[in-house]
Amino acid sequence: MMVRQVTRRGPAAGPLAASLRDAIMRLNRRVRRSQPVGDLTVSQVSALNSLEMHGALSPRELAEIERVQPPSMTKIVGKLEERGLVQRTPHPTDGRQVILSCSEAGREMVRSHRRAKDAWLAGRLAELTAEEREVLRRAAELLERIVRS
Repeated sequence: MMVRQVTRRGPAAGPLAASLRDAIMRLNRRVRRSQPVGDLTVSQVSALNSLEMHGALSPRELAEIERVQPPSMTKIVGKLEERGLVQRTPHPTDGRQVILSCSEAGREMVRSHRRAKDAWLAGRLAELTAEEREVLRRAAELLERIVRS
């Protein structure tokens, strides 16, 4: 006998959750592949994006956001700094620490990657009908709401 889980709002959300998770992961992977090919690793691009999005951070804060160990972040930041994409400044209250931020070259690289990813996705969206794009616009709002909850 199959037991169907029902919530106050209808059937269980489990199958929808799995389907959305899979689709979002595949879309994210495909969008990531559309960014300019360069010699930065995925981890380096991610760290640079986090600095651009969150602003100046300590290396430990950046490691926490990126969910990597501090020694790994030290290597990532070192490579970004060598390329002039990240700059270090002294911590305003703790002389033992530094604050990391994107350099102008780092911000331009982030913008370039975003433009490429947005262009790829806009091209795929242009292949859809107006009604389909409206459904996705509404879905984006709902996903944002889920993220904020």
